[in-house]
Amino acid sequence: MTSADPTAQSPQILACTISRDVENFDLLIEDMESVLGEAWGDLSLQEATAFLSQPEARTMEFVAIAMDESDEDQIPQIEAIIQTARSAGIKVILITENVSANQLHQLLRSGAEEFLPYPLPEGELASAVERLRAPVPAPEMQEGPDRATKIAPSKVNTDGVVLAVQGMAGGTGATTMAVNLAWELANMKADTGTRVALLDMNHQFGSVATYLDLTRRDAVHELLSDIEAMDDEAFCASLVQFEDKLNVLTAPPDILPMDYLSQDDVAALIETARHNFDYVVVDMPSVITQWTDVVLNSAHVYLAMIELEMRSAQNTLRLKRVLQAEDLPFDKIRFILNRAPKFTDLTGRSRIKRLSESLGISIDVQMPDGGKPVLQACDHGQPLAESAAKNPLRKEIAKLAAQLHELNQTTSEAA
Repeated sequence: MTSADPTAQSPQILACTISRDVENFDLLIEDMESVLGEAWGDLSLQEATAFLSQPEARTMEFVAIAMDESDEDQIPQIEAIIQTARSAGIKVILITENVSANQLHQLLRSGAEEFLPYPLPEGELASAVERLRAPVPAPEMQEGPDRATKIAPSKVNTDGVVLAVQGMAGGTGATTMAVNLAWELANMKADTGTRVALLDMNHQFGSVATYLDLTRRDAVHELLSDIEAMDDEAFCASLVQFEDKLNVLTAPPDILPMDYLSQDDVAALIETARHNFDYVVVDMPSVITQWTDVVLNSAHVYLAMIELEMRSAQNTLRLKRVLQAEDLPFDKIRFILNRAPKFTDLTGRSRIKRLSESLGISIDVQMPDGGKPVLQACDHGQPLAESAAKNPLRKEIAKLAAQLHELNQTTSEAA
C-alpha cells in the first residue's frame, strides 16, 4: 500500500480503499495487495471527497469503500464520496459487513457499480475488478439465444394478467411450472400474438435463466437498484428474449438480499410489466418476503406447488396461519399437486383426499410425474414443449395454460 498523496514518490495509484479505519478490514488489505501490488492507497472518510475532487485522482480506476454497521450514521458522507467518484469517472466497489439492506440499497442507487460482502469470498475482489475493467459489449455483437435483443414497450396499456407460482417446499417444481406455463402462453395462437413476460423474483438462487439457457445480465441489477427511475423503456431494456417469443427478467448475476426491494418497488415492477405484456408470470422464491403480499394481492391467479409429503403439508399450514393472521387472501391461492399418483393408484387417491381435508384446502390441479425428461429439459435449457412435447407433464401444463387463456379471453369479452 502507498500513500494516496499524489505528491509522494510512489508507483501510480490505480485504486484506493476508503474507510473509517482500513485496519478493521485486514482481508481487504490482503486482497488489494494481491490484485494491485503497491499501486493502491488508503483514504479515510474525511479525506476522500477532497482527494477525489483533485485532477490527479482521475487517473484511478476505482475506489473500494469498506464499511460496517458502525458507519451507518455516515451514509450521507459515503453517498457524497460515491457521487464525487462517479463525477471523476472513477468506479466504486462497496464492501460491507452487517449493513442493513435498506442502507445498502440506498448506496447502490447512489452509483456504486459493485457490491461485495465482508469477509471477502476468495477471489471475489479480483473478479469484481476484472468486471470493472472489461469493456461493455455492444448489444449487436452478442450472439446466441440470450442476445440483448431490444424489446419495445407496448404502444398501449395492455393491463396484463398476473400469474404467480410459488413452491411450498424446495423441489416441488415451481420454477419448472413457471417456465413452461409462460412458454405455453407465449405460443397461444392469436391474431395479434400474445406478449408474455416471465419474472424471476428469486434474487438469490433463481434458476429461470438456467432453465432457458439465458445469460444473467447486469442490467437487471441496475434496474432493481433504482426502481423509482424505472420507466417502460428501462424495464424492457433489462429483459432478454427466448426464441423471440418469451421475454424474461432473469435473476441478477450476484446474490441480493431478499429484502433488497421494498413493497413499493415490487408493486411498481409488476405494474410496469402489466402495462407492457398480456401475461406476466412471476416465479416466486420459496420463502415469504416483505413483498409476498404485494404479489399475492396483484396476482389474478396465485399457484402454490405442493407434493404428497410432509414438508408441503407442514409449510402449507404455516402459510395458512400467517396469511389469515395478517388478514391476507389465503383463499386466493390455487394448489397444484405435482408428481400426483396415477388414477389407478387407489391408495394414492385416498392420501390426496386426506391431505386436502386435513389442510382445509382444495387441490385444484394434479400434475403427473414427468420423469427424467423434465430434469433433462431443465439442464439443457429448453421448455418441455421443445424437448419432450409428448411428456405427460407438458401436456397437463399446456391444458392449464389453455384454460387460463380461455378464461382471460372470456372475461375480456364480457368486460
